[in-house]
Amino acid sequence: MAKKSIEARQRKRERMVAQYAAKRTALKEAGDFAGLDKLPKNASPVRLHNRCQLTGRARGYVGYFGVSRNVFRDMALAGKIPGVKKASW
Repeated sequence: MAKKSIEARQRKRERMVAQYAAKRTALKEAGDFAGLDKLPKNASPVRLHNRCQLTGRARGYVGYFGVSRNVFRDMALAGKIPGVKKASW
């Protein structure tokens, strides 16, 4: 489990990216790079990081399912993800 402060910081960044998305695209199209510099740093989508929706873990993120590898394995073995089973050969 990630610390609650890290998860809160990530949610704050997601809100800021959504809030400034239209303004960023307008400034980019206009070529106003000085205006882009004046926007908050957390408004940049580059600062977002993929995190597990259940635990907040940042590493081992399985993008198709939106969870970390640990949670994915537990859910797959428990049969909670349809169509996924353990490979054996």
